[in-house]
Amino acid sequence: MSTLSYKTLSATPQTIQKEWILIDAENQTLGRLATRVANVLRGKHKPSYTPHMDCGDNVIIINAEKVILTGNKLTDKTYVRHTGYPGGQRFSTPKQLLATHPERIVEHAVRGMLPKNRLGDALYRNLKVYVGPEHPHQAQNPKVVNLNDIR
Repeated sequence: MSTLSYKTLSATPQTIQKEWILIDAENQTLGRLATRVANVLRGKHKPSYTPHMDCGDNVIIINAEKVILTGNKLTDKTYVRHTGYPGGQRFSTPKQLLATHPERIVEHAVRGMLPKNRLGDALYRNLKVYVGPEHPHQAQNPKVVNLNDIR
């Protein structure tokens, strides 16, 4: 056996093939949805996965308002944000966010599962979340994917 026959191939910007994937969040559990979407954004479902490159796909999530939270999370879980002013800490529950900005719940869950660095910021830009079944990305011909088929 020659050791020269084994080569580790790393993905480069020229070899990365990005696709557009459409996921329907209706009746999906939030954590399971976010985990699978984060893996697709990272590119871990591809054989050419490279940890330091953005080799994942672009993901469109529709029907964000129909996501399910199990247990008492709808009322007990709290999201914390800060206005930037002294004493500007604000708290909200998923029930309050679903009434005003339902897409933020899905975005927050996926964002927490991505790396906390510049690569994570670049991956997060590949995520598009929309309320309702309509989205403005018809020109990209997104491929409809069943969430249970993604591992």
